[in-house]
Amino acid sequence: MPELPEVETVRRTLTQLVVGKQIENIQIAWAKMIKEPDDVDQFKTSLIGQTIRSMGRRGKFLLFFLDDVVLVSHLRMEGRYGVYPKEEEVAPHTHVIFEFTDGTELRYQDVRKFGTMHVFPKGEEEERLPLSQLGIEPFSQDFTVKHLKDGMKKTNRKIKVALLDQKTVVGLGNIYVDEALYRAKIKPERLANSLSEEEYEHLHKHIVETLQEAVDLGGSSIKSYVNGQGEMGMFQQKLDVYGRKEEPCRICGTPITKTVVGGRGTHYCMNCQK
Repeated sequence: MPELPEVETVRRTLTQLVVGKQIENIQIAWAKMIKEPDDVDQFKTSLIGQTIRSMGRRGKFLLFFLDDVVLVSHLRMEGRYGVYPKEEEVAPHTHVIFEFTDGTELRYQDVRKFGTMHVFPKGEEEERLPLSQLGIEPFSQDFTVKHLKDGMKKTNRKIKVALLDQKTVVGLGNIYVDEALYRAKIKPERLANSLSEEEYEHLHKHIVETLQEAVDLGGSSIKSYVNGQGEMGMFQQKLDVYGRKEEPCRICGTPITKTVVGGRGTHYCMNCQK
């Protein structure tokens, strides 16, 4: 599933590709992706004639800011956007096509059909689900060590599970939680409220640094992720634990362990993360 670095990279590339374009028509082949409004015709009516003014991101959600409305899009497992000339053949698994007045199209492909789209009046998007329950952005000044500690102290869940729920800090998924915990030398199965002050400080530091490095490298192309221009991310070349089961730890040489925490495959070093 694309996490913050991947969605941020898509936002940046789509800013170059679609801002300033006016929607002339919309084709929808899989209506179940449209969540708000739940009527496909109303969804189309709310967007046709609107011009994309800017692109945004909230956690793992991609935001299209138009004249009067905001389109909130979640890529889920394998969703991807691309811009094509109208005459170019449409690829398989293309479920939504936004036709622009300039003869180009923004196409949404999704092999698993898990992606979602919501349209809200501009200004209401943060007050409504799915955005209303999200925590603080990790690059925000409000994301402090105290904020992280306060959020973690309220729960007796395992630290990995608590970081994945998006309530305290947004954008972290399976890959970057594993990487940040490894860098902070914290075992994923530790209880979130059991960390010391120093451990909260280390974890905060490495959450921000890990995500920033991943953004700088365009995200991680573990399976099928590409940005809005069809380019792969490169952070996967720097992964320390994720996807490296039984490979030697880069610090101590101990084979990386893979287990399951909160129903998610989890990678860590038994020696470094005690």
